[in-house]
Amino acid sequence: MRWTEDLQRALSARGLTVASIPGKGRGLVATRDFYPGEVIICQEPYASAPNKVSAGSSCDGCFASSNIRKCSACRIAWYCGNACQRAEWKLHQLECQVLAALSEDRKKMLTPAIRLMVRLVLRKKLQNEKVIPTSETDNYDLVNALESHISGLDEKQLVLYAQMANLVKLVLPSLEIDLKEITHNFSKLACNAHTICDDELRPLGTGLYPVISIINHSCVPNSVLVFEGRVAYVRALEPINKDTEVLISYIETAATTKKRQNDLNQYFFTCRCPRCTKNPNEELQDDAILEGYRCKDPKCYGFLLLDSEEKVLTCQQCGLARDEEEAKKMSSEIARLLDKASTVFSAGNYSEACTMYKTVEQLQIKFCHPFSLDLLRTRETLLKVSMELKDWAGALTYCKLTIPVYQSMYPRIHPMVGLQYYTCGKLEWLLERTEDALKMFTIAADILRVTHGTRTPFMRELLSKLEEARAEASVKLSGSDREQGQELFYPD
Repeated sequence: MRWTEDLQRALSARGLTVASIPGKGRGLVATRDFYPGEVIICQEPYASAPNKVSAGSSCDGCFASSNIRKCSACRIAWYCGNACQRAEWKLHQLECQVLAALSEDRKKMLTPAIRLMVRLVLRKKLQNEKVIPTSETDNYDLVNALESHISGLDEKQLVLYAQMANLVKLVLPSLEIDLKEITHNFSKLACNAHTICDDELRPLGTGLYPVISIINHSCVPNSVLVFEGRVAYVRALEPINKDTEVLISYIETAATTKKRQNDLNQYFFTCRCPRCTKNPNEELQDDAILEGYRCKDPKCYGFLLLDSEEKVLTCQQCGLARDEEEAKKMSSEIARLLDKASTVFSAGNYSEACTMYKTVEQLQIKFCHPFSLDLLRTRETLLKVSMELKDWAGALTYCKLTIPVYQSMYPRIHPMVGLQYYTCGKLEWLLERTEDALKMFTIAADILRVTHGTRTPFMRELLSKLEEARAEASVKLSGSDREQGQELFYPD
């Protein structure tokens, strides 16, 4: 096909090729070496939509969240300024007419998924009519080539996608809509679209990136997908040699193998990466640490395994046993307290929530492994609660407690690790601990330069804080040196 040749030619110029990967189908392979932090590929979305429709959460053009204004005609789209509105105008001009014509009841049907599909259909129409240009990496043939896995869907999911396709037809009554094609496209979105996040990995919306969708998954990826606005960037996390497959992670990898495999079910494959193919003993150990209980000996960091005959959990390091029923009762009590604490936190009662989460933390310290995911999530929440209470010292304590766990679960260079160091640095800075802040900012910058580059306002702010901390540390050091010199010259 002509479009596949065009795509391969465009990718070749970037040192990439689409190849058939045994057991995976298509994949993206490097045809040259890439160094850590290098952009492997970037792409604008074929179609995208913010998480909230008509709520004004972010600009439709760049996904910025400040200074946004609603389109006065359709009252659905939002823009941060004239530049984004002009850039989107060819598509939004047609979309605007469609949305403005909807009744208020029909507008309520515009979920983010429906709006994303409407924009996809309109973009295809405008490209066919040559109103919007196409390119080797931006055309509907690439969308058409994506795998839908529709044959693997159950009847309930098929019916849902068919109903959503009908809603699209109601929104676009003047267009000839192929309901079967739209149904397939909804299935494609489920296993090919990406969540668009800000620099701190908070979700903003959803976008379909047909070329980036060719990249396969690994729980130990050699690349990372990040966003600048709604433009997707894939950067190398480590040296990627020629003829090596480019791999990103589709899911949160801080989880047990079973949880990761369950999360990957929506993509219709079984991951065979090194983490997912460990020998059973290693996997059992990892799961026992992430989700299991700690040894009764507070000085022992061994993991516990169940002896089903004795109904006890035995530490594999020191041999101490913990009663299974006792552990189950404590788990139930912790779950009850967590549910109550979550309700209090959601209601904005931060002081009460803080007290309750600290109670949970103390119980988890006694029963959970120090690297337990449950204990980690509690401390992450306590970090958030402390920030709400402006308890910077408390927040810093919890932030520091999370870092060793992050380091055990993620690769050395990973955005989650870098962001946590950055949070620690900001808290140290608020507490006027300049030297400690400098250390944290330095580590954060070393990691996030690789994962995020240096061009975004977020990274410019981090690098500015780093330079400010260096300057202040230097001033303090020189002042200290002068004082020491004076003491030496004028002894008491």
